Parts: sequence; C-alpha cells; structure tokens
Amino acid sequence: MSEFITKPGNEDLARIIRTICEGGNAEEMIHQFDNEHDDLSEEVVAEVFQTLGQEGVEFQNNPLVIDFYHRVIVNKVAAGVLNQFAPGHPVRVYLEENAMLRSLFGEIGGIDPTTDLDGFRVVFQNILKVEKHFVRKENQLFPCLEKHGWDSPSKNMWAFHDDIRARLKEVRIALEQGDAAQVAEKFPTTRDEMVRLMAVEEERLLPNAMNMLEETEWEAMRTGDEEIGWMLDQAPPPYPPQAEEEEYVHPSQDTKKRELDLSTEASHYDEGFLTPEQVNMIFKFLPIDITYVDENDRVVFYNRGEERVFPRSAGIIGREVRYCHPPKSVDQVLRILEEFKKGTQDVADFRIHFKGRFILIRYFAVRDNDGTYRGVLEMSQDITDIKEMEGEQRLLDWD
Repeated sequence: MSEFITKPGNEDLARIIRTICEGGNAEEMIHQFDNEHDDLSEEVVAEVFQTLGQEGVEFQNNPLVIDFYHRVIVNKVAAGVLNQFAPGHPVRVYLEENAMLRSLFGEIGGIDPTTDLDGFRVVFQNILKVEKHFVRKENQLFPCLEKHGWDSPSKNMWAFHDDIRARLKEVRIALEQGDAAQVAEKFPTTRDEMVRLMAVEEERLLPNAMNMLEETEWEAMRTGDEEIGWMLDQAPPPYPPQAEEEEYVHPSQDTKKRELDLSTEASHYDEGFLTPEQVNMIFKFLPIDITYVDENDRVVFYNRGEERVFPRSAGIIGREVRYCHPPKSVDQVLRILEEFKKGTQDVADFRIHFKGRFILIRYFAVRDNDGTYRGVLEMSQDITDIKEMEGEQRLLDWD
C-alpha cells in the first residue's frame, strides 16, 4: 500500500550490525546513525538482514543486535510510516500513540520494581492511558470497518483488548498492594502482549483500514475521536487542517446567499411542548447516560453529557448493538434483545464496580401504544454517592 511506503534508509545500518557481531563497540556509530536518520523503510531493513544472512553474519540470537533493533530500528521504521500521514490524521495518531508506548516500555524496562516501585508506578500510570487508544478503536474505527463488511476486528481484536485490560488490572492491583514481586512477574507478559497487538495494528489493521475507508470517513472519525480523547499529552492538530480565516468582505460587497435555520418551532409531546434545542439541553444535562437502540438493533441515539460513565462517540450511531459491547458480554446482550422482542421480559438490571465507582445499568424494552417492540433504552448511572445516602435532608446544604 503506497501510504505505508517510506523513503530509503542508510547503508550504515549493515555496518553497525557487522560491528556488533564482530565484537566491536558500535555505540558511537549507533548514536550518529540515530541523529542523522529520522526514519527507515521496512524494505531497507529486510534487505540489510537478508544480505547479512547471505554473508553468514550470525545476528539472529545476538542480544546486542536485538537490543539495537528494538531500541533504534523499530522506532525508525515506525517514524517512516508515521510521516506518510498528515498531522492529526487518525492513523497517524494511532501510530504516535504506539511510538509513545514503545518509549514508555523502554523507560519502564530500566526500572526494577523490586527496588524502585514508586518510579515504576509513575511510568505505568502513563501506560494505562492505552485505554483511550482501545476505546477509540472500538467505538470509532471498528464501526467504519463494519460498514465495509470487515467485522473481524470487532469480534477478535476487541477480545485482545479485554485480555490486555485484565492483565493491566492485575499489575495495577499488585502496585496498589505494594507487591513488587507480583509486578515484576506479571508486567513483562503484559508488555509482550501489547507489543504483539501493536504489530497487528501496524501490519494488518491500519493498512487494511486505509485501503477500505474514504477520506471523508477519516475526517468524520476525527470528531468522535476528540470526544473520547488520546493518550498523547497534547491533543493532535485538527484534521483536516483548519482553513485560514476568510478575507474580510464589507457587507455592501457581500452577495453570498445563506440559508436560515428555522427549525426552532416547538413540538407537542404527550405532556407539554419543547423545542429541539430544549430537548437537546435536557438530554445533555441529564445526569444519566442514555443510549437508544431501535427495533433493527441499530444504535440511533446517545446523550452527550459532560461526564459519561462509559465513553461514546459519533461512530456508534447506526452501528449494530452487538458490536458495541465487548465480545465476552455479547451473549447477554443478544439474550436481552431476544426476550424483549418476544415480550417475555421488559427490564434487565446490572450492577458493576467500575474504576472505583458503583454503576447501575438498566435496559428497558420500548413499545408503542399497540405494544409493538420499538427498541431498547439503555441507562447507566453512577450510584456510588446515592448508595451511601442515609436519613433525610430537608434543607439546602449550600452553605
């Protein structure tokens, strides 16, 4: 795929590896190589290793070559791919986050948790930001791929996300308990799984997505990405780049015709009247997450509050609801839909602990006046503080 082809690297790469394999000190050469070359192509790296293999250079199991590969070459190849995308492009952001993770893995690899647990904890907190990377894929990228007939990421890669989430949670709990031995035992496997997933992203998921999706889809995806957020310390620049401000035109010279938005008339509901703006504000300020799935099992609405319990983005609209939940919970979702459609059940309740909070999740069957099934209303609410309430409160507590 042309978007993933990078410019040629430098032939000094072969000389560095030869020097290492011959027992020489290549650190100065590596330092110079690192400073002079911003990126490498996968083709150049493959050709170099193929040539060295034909020459009989035994580099495969050399620990210094392996270290050089992961410390320098991998990052240069990633940078080469990265530079093929405009700043702010969703694929570039995914790659930038992968580069950030590799850097964090390098940093945390130099910290022994048995002697510096606090230092390990600081770096690990940044690694946990990978959750935003996962959520954007699940709610933004995967729905677009489904529309083009590729649902494997939703069914399979999401399961890998959940496995890594579980592993990260084990490390986090061990850190909270101060169990350095468990941290040292569990983290390397977690890191290896994350590195393997990044390779699948870069070698299969993102190249296929670039082949499938139209430019307009990437541009639309950016809006939803912003709602979820990024691992990066600073938000990526807008994509597509914001247009320069229009040159000032005096009103007497402005002949451009504009359409007025007249869609502000109130509509009649069962009880009372509301304008579309008022309806939108009610949903926005309602302290409950609401998602509505129609009778065709498609997500058609969610409210956009300031603080949602679970992340949502525009990519979920029109998506089949089975793909909006982790694979391990899909069976329960399908059973709820089946029973609601048959009319044997009307409500399904769940209570879970999530990020230190107690969450109530409720599903309600929606039926019209004739009793015909019209969909499902999902409501999620943080009831941690409500659950702890006791006694009465009849006066304001503002003062």
